[in-house]
Amino acid sequence: MLDKLHIRRRSRSLNRAHKVALAGAATLGAAALAFSAAPSQADTTTSEAAAPAPVKFSSEPIKDVKASVTDQLADDSLKVQAIAAKKQAAQAAAKQKAEAAARKAAAARKAEAARKAKAAAARSAQRPKMAPAAAGKTYGNNLNGWIQQALDIMDRHNIPGSYSGLHRNIMRESSGNPNAINDWDINAVNGIPSKGLLQVIPPTFEAYRVTGTSANIYDPVANIVAAANYAADKYGSIDNVNSAY
Repeated sequence: MLDKLHIRRRSRSLNRAHKVALAGAATLGAAALAFSAAPSQADTTTSEAAAPAPVKFSSEPIKDVKASVTDQLADDSLKVQAIAAKKQAAQAAAKQKAEAAARKAAAARKAEAARKAKAAAARSAQRPKMAPAAAGKTYGNNLNGWIQQALDIMDRHNIPGSYSGLHRNIMRESSGNPNAINDWDINAVNGIPSKGLLQVIPPTFEAYRVTGTSANIYDPVANIVAAANYAADKYGSIDNVNSAY
């Protein structure tokens, strides 16, 4: 009994010794592992790199950059709008200027036409009345007769002009055709084509027609006398006209 007890104690003693030995071995192994992992003396000569400074972050949103971009876009938009407004204003001003110039030109043309009509009427009124043609005088219904009759009327109203001056201009303007009409020049484009022996436009015929002659622009005698009256006002005499007038 005592022997068995002794054996158990010894067994427990041995077990405890074994445990101590095992713990020591584990400690020595860990130390050896740590020593082998440690850098050698040669390696320790290199300088350690400086630790980087910590980077600071902010949770605040970046407002200034966004505001700057927005402001720039707003400025660009305002500039574009200002340029467009300036262009529109310039166009409106140019249009108004052109319209004013057109109105002024129309008024000037109207005033000039009225002045000419008034001058023609005044000139007719100032001319001395001439004796009427001899009773029973007749004229042929041809170019020669029309010119002769026109010359008698012109003489009574003190309108200068000669047979040759009238004939020369009639042949150039209409070749002697009392129904001639010009339907291609600028007057025709404007709706007032030249008509008759001396190619008179309607406004001129109305302004310079002599009282007592036909109101028909195609009437050869009335057309000749009105044209000669106009030429006297503009050029001094139909004899001074050698081209389109």
